[in-house]
Amino acid sequence: MAKSALLKSSIAKKYWMALTGLFLCLFLAGHLAGNLQLIFSDASHFNQYALFMTSNPAVKLLSYLTYISILFHAVDGFMLTYQNVKARPIGYAKNNPSKNSSFSSRNMAVLGTIILVFIITHMVNFWAVMHFDKKMPLQTVVVENAGQKLEYYITTDTGKFFPKDSLQLVQAGLEIRNKTEFYNKVANVKMGDGYKDLHKITVAFFKDAKWGLIATILYVLAMITLSFHLLHGFSSAFQSLGLNNPKYTPGIKKAGAAFAIVVPLLFAIIPVYIHFFLK
Repeated sequence: MAKSALLKSSIAKKYWMALTGLFLCLFLAGHLAGNLQLIFSDASHFNQYALFMTSNPAVKLLSYLTYISILFHAVDGFMLTYQNVKARPIGYAKNNPSKNSSFSSRNMAVLGTIILVFIITHMVNFWAVMHFDKKMPLQTVVVENAGQKLEYYITTDTGKFFPKDSLQLVQAGLEIRNKTEFYNKVANVKMGDGYKDLHKITVAFFKDAKWGLIATILYVLAMITLSFHLLHGFSSAFQSLGLNNPKYTPGIKKAGAAFAIVVPLLFAIIPVYIHFFLK
């Protein structure tokens, strides 16, 4: 990457920094819309959203583009920071940065590093669990019949339910393969797919008796960091692309400030709501 022709000049680096940054802003907006279902919807809708995000071919392609953008944005940012430091090995005799620049613009590299660490830990705790954990639970529903409560797996096929009780599952001639697939063992025929219960994993993570509060606080702090990063990064991206205009720039700055406050705030509200208010 460092030797790529796309990243040889400072101008090219700033272009790519701006483009990947704006694309990631779009990703944030979309990701937020899905995550808000943790507050405004139920487990079924959230798990349906999670399945769609991990199985739809177009969305999967966008996901790979997002991973590449995050990596590219991080590498590009570190390279630009290194270039700036290298270009000025000796500091100014008199320097009062607080009067000439904002806190966000002076600390973009530090803010970006914290966000990168957050992204990695976030993916380990949720993305990796959903994709690779053999103990990933499947969504179930409790049905009461004649005073007896029975738990059933929900499938992606409307109207199909399979007993969660392992003995009842065996008696029905069924077994679970590939984490989510229900098969008739005798006929070796697939009978349906279960929903991975990402809703349950997420709620358990933030409501954990020992670590839930700490996880919630760290998540909120990460969103504050993201807010500061966006406060400079959003409008700076348009400037790097040469889209400066006396008529439009003030509006872009206001839109950027609104985005930098509202989006991280809504993200931060989700774990707070789960930990303190969700029953």
